[in-house]
Amino acid sequence: MAVLGIDIGGSGIKGAPVDTQNSVFTADRFRIPTPSPGNPEQVLEVIRRIVTHFEWEGLIGAGFPGVVKRGVVKTAANVSHEWVDKDLAGMIQEATGCQAVVLNDADAAGLAEMRFGIGRQYIDDAVLFLTIGTGIGSAFFVKGDLWPNTEMGHLQVRGKDAEHRAGDGIRQDNDLSWKKWGKRLREVLQIYDFLFNPDAIILGGGVSKKFDKFGPYLKDINAEVLPAQLRNQAGIIGSAMAAEESIIID
Repeated sequence: MAVLGIDIGGSGIKGAPVDTQNSVFTADRFRIPTPSPGNPEQVLEVIRRIVTHFEWEGLIGAGFPGVVKRGVVKTAANVSHEWVDKDLAGMIQEATGCQAVVLNDADAAGLAEMRFGIGRQYIDDAVLFLTIGTGIGSAFFVKGDLWPNTEMGHLQVRGKDAEHRAGDGIRQDNDLSWKKWGKRLREVLQIYDFLFNPDAIILGGGVSKKFDKFGPYLKDINAEVLPAQLRNQAGIIGSAMAAEESIIID
């Protein structure tokens, strides 16, 4: 079955039709920069453009950067706060005529990585999956079961949200070397490791393809730290999976 997966991010909104049985795109990914400040009207217009681009009339799955419960947005850190308490699933259906399922973007990416990526090796363990982009998204799995909406990027580290210390947006904005940024990320991962004791920490998002540049600095962490295999495709694939399987977070 093909489902249109959409990954709503702080810097870009990406979509592609997904063959959910084989975790592959059936057409090239289409990306549009997220309009500033990323309010509902702006984001919905981008989603309409993605739907039109693919001439889509079927099911849609979407990942959103915040807490999402039963399709309703509860927090919005890297897009407009106008999203809070908005029924995004209902709004997508109204805007496009397509039924939609919406969940947290990191939860979506984590579901895909655990099903089709390196997470398959840790299906009987505790796994912390992180998407490192503009911010830091998180998904926590115990024996394959998702604990949704964890939002560990907002845990305080040195008086700041973890994502404001070690997100990839901070690395780019401050032109940090991979070494300096890697040491910041190590500090954040050490705290996660101490608090949650996962067996593995999987790093996803676009930065995962540069793991060889910062991975050597992620020392003194008990959990095994690995780069994701699906990289920044995971959010689209996982959103499509969630829609097909009607995974709706209460």
